[in-house]
Amino acid sequence: MEFLGFLVEVLLFALGVYLYLFSRGFIKIKDEERQAKATAFREQNGLWMRFLGLALAAIMGLNVMLHLRMLLS
Repeated sequence: MEFLGFLVEVLLFALGVYLYLFSRGFIKIKDEERQAKATAFREQNGLWMRFLGLALAAIMGLNVMLHLRMLLS
């Protein structure tokens, strides 16, 4: 059961990193129409997505580190 919790923490950490990278524009979409929509969405909501992505990645990164320490001891 501990590994399931660890997996959830890693997935939430990855979601935070993805959200941050998307808000910065590093994630590209091949379809030009969807890319234009994503760019417009990112321009309107980029600031809060950047903060949310950083906060989620930082908190979950700390949780992953502490969970690993607990599992290895």
